[in-house]
Amino acid sequence: MSKLFVVPTPIGNLKDITYRAVEVLVSAGLILAEDTRQAGKLLSHYKINTPVLSHHMFNEHRTVEAICARILSGTTIALISDAGTPGISDPGFLLVRTCIEKGIEVETLPGASALLPALVNSGLPCERFCFEGFLPPKKGRNKRINSLADETRTMIFYESPFRLVRTLEDLAACFGAGREASVSRELTKIYEVNIRGTLETLAGHFRDHAPKGEIVLIVAGKK
Repeated sequence: MSKLFVVPTPIGNLKDITYRAVEVLVSAGLILAEDTRQAGKLLSHYKINTPVLSHHMFNEHRTVEAICARILSGTTIALISDAGTPGISDPGFLLVRTCIEKGIEVETLPGASALLPALVNSGLPCERFCFEGFLPPKKGRNKRINSLADETRTMIFYESPFRLVRTLEDLAACFGAGREASVSRELTKIYEVNIRGTLETLAGHFRDHAPKGEIVLIVAGKK
């Protein structure tokens, strides 16, 4: 019976993929990829020749019905994003929800994700945490930050290198400059960096050393 497989892909190091994920990508009738060029690097590395179709935030609303129709007609489809687990700050939620509504089986494989390695690396409490994804760059930004002022769980954010310093400064203004935090950059890659400190010291560091690459910010909860 055909189904939708949600397949995590490496966040940097191409070796960070499971045997089962490779098997699913090989056996699927079609792979949906956020960026077909990025997907091509991974698929070429593992000699996977399954047909690939573009599926991203700009076309998912137009294509979701056709994709579901293909699965219902007998094609097993695998969904991947550029890195990590689809649906986590990446396209995937709409397709998964629509498949469920239509009675299509969805199976999500375990695998790579940036948020858990960054959380464990931070040295901050891991037993309770909340994932906040990307903060709004403009509208609703202050409201969102203020809503987290009394959050006692460790908080996880994704951030652009171009907004990291601003985010650290904004969080310091709301939570207090001395709040403990950690910044993980380019996880699993050659130039991986994990820097720990307070929101104030981290903001100062990255003002002097402009960050590059994919960033995960971990912030301690309110004591």
